[in-house]
Amino acid sequence: MKLASYLLFDGQCEAAFTDYQRILGGRIEAMLPYEGSPVDVAPEWRSKIMHACLELADGQMLMASDAPPGQSSGPMRSVYVSVTVKEPAEAERIFAALAEGGMVMMPMAETFWAPRFGMLGDRHGALWMIGCEPAAA
Repeated sequence: MKLASYLLFDGQCEAAFTDYQRILGGRIEAMLPYEGSPVDVAPEWRSKIMHACLELADGQMLMASDAPPGQSSGPMRSVYVSVTVKEPAEAERIFAALAEGGMVMMPMAETFWAPRFGMLGDRHGALWMIGCEPAAA
């Protein structure tokens, strides 16, 4: 079984995924606009993204689309994308890059469960938890 996060944006999916590829690495496998598809959207929405897929390490996927007005369940408030890395410096780098223009909810710091952990909302509206694996005992 494979699980993947699927995010809904209100028009900035392409910009978000360009940022995520730069920050997280991986490769954008799909960036399909509504234009040319059978989905009926307003003319100003045709260039927006119907489906995007960013393939990350080990076959992990992050997917998303721009939900046309009135077709989404609202802003992303109850789901976080969780990223865990091995090195504290990498956790700090990812956190800082995603926090640019966003809102930090829990600053990156040492916790009782991880050498680094922080929570933020990025400038595109997605919520993130960034952590670092505990050092081997």
